[in-house]
Amino acid sequence: MSDCDMVIVLRYRKAVTYGFHVLLGALEEHQTPVSYEVRFAQSVDETVSEIEAAVAQAPKVLVLWSFYSPDAEALAGELAEIRSRVDSPKVLHVAGGVHATAEPVQTLDAGWDVAAVGEGETTLLRLVDAVGDPTSVPGVVFRDAAGTIVKTGRPQRLPLDTFRGFSLRWNRFNAIEITRGCLYSCRFCQTPFMFSARFRHRSVENVRWHVDHMRQRGLRDVRFITPTAMSYGSDNEEPNLAAVEELLASCKEGIGPNGRVFFGSFPSEIRPEHVSREALRLVKRYCANNNIIVGAQSGSDRVLTAAKRGHGVDEVKRAVRLGIEEGFRINVDMIFGMPGEDQSDVDDSLGLARELADLGARIHAHTFMPLPGTPWREAPPGDVDPETIREVDRLSQRGALYGHWQRQREHAVRLAAAAEAYPRPGRSRTLLPLAPRDDQAPGV
Repeated sequence: MSDCDMVIVLRYRKAVTYGFHVLLGALEEHQTPVSYEVRFAQSVDETVSEIEAAVAQAPKVLVLWSFYSPDAEALAGELAEIRSRVDSPKVLHVAGGVHATAEPVQTLDAGWDVAAVGEGETTLLRLVDAVGDPTSVPGVVFRDAAGTIVKTGRPQRLPLDTFRGFSLRWNRFNAIEITRGCLYSCRFCQTPFMFSARFRHRSVENVRWHVDHMRQRGLRDVRFITPTAMSYGSDNEEPNLAAVEELLASCKEGIGPNGRVFFGSFPSEIRPEHVSREALRLVKRYCANNNIIVGAQSGSDRVLTAAKRGHGVDEVKRAVRLGIEEGFRINVDMIFGMPGEDQSDVDDSLGLARELADLGARIHAHTFMPLPGTPWREAPPGDVDPETIREVDRLSQRGALYGHWQRQREHAVRLAAAAEAYPRPGRSRTLLPLAPRDDQAPGV
């Protein structure tokens, strides 16, 4: 006789714990007649051990995976090893996250039984209610017994307050997600295309509930997950500083005199056009961070326009100067090898990086990756020429630049190959040319 109806095993990796904690927060409040246990596996060996124990205990085992697109190939290798060591019809491997959402068929072909598409909270709850049977669960893609791809549609998008942002029952905490979705729809970013190109904000009251429970558990640092920090409370491109102040004041009060609030620093950032003295002084008044992250992405206005960033280079320079004047250390995100760049665009980006570094900023360097689910999925991988590499290295040696841009070059090549192997109908890898420079005749 089984001890429970189902065991849920999380392939629990440090890089993706936030998403799992949100799922657990939803699960702990869910009323279901299904009895289940949750187990955490932090390696391949632990995952195998937990699955083996679960198979002996329950009639169904859900193994939950979540990963970003650059990790997809490595995780597929892990899955293959796990399947070779423990094979049972009781086990269902379910992949979720941005990659599974963007590339569900590729995910199934890589070995997973189910790809969860879109936001995962309601999907997981329905899977639990169905004891792992995906056929009636919205938000999944799988193959039926005949091998036919079955798509059940996207799950319902609910207000952010509907589910907890972390788990009290399993004592798993993380930065609090205060905004989901992003209306800016940058062509290289997966966020707006997974969560929709609009903002959904967690209410101040709901955030405060989380902060109060963090303090009760002895936690003292409050951080936030948001695609654009100063957009909190806004439904358009204009910051709502009154809403931001209400949020920060409540969190500072809630975490208490021995606690700290961080805003506009990792794991979030501030758009350059949203940086103002008033905004920076709000951060200084309520928060503990002495650094902020500003998203520049390129030093070329042509590239920024093509990427639909919604700001120009001048706004980046102004943001950095204001931040430094107000006493902050500024970290500036920049992406090298963007689609359509020519040498002049590269020179502009390097020039901006040097200029900002001379002001005292640090450059967080990235290499462009053609991420699934984005308009630039079919773009070539970021190509960083040797002279650019040498200049980036010089900035790094003086402590003005950091990041995993070299590793991302390798990821970019793999992602481009995967996009070519799984072409989208009616799409090609040919990109429209960038707009000509002011000093060029059209077509030059």
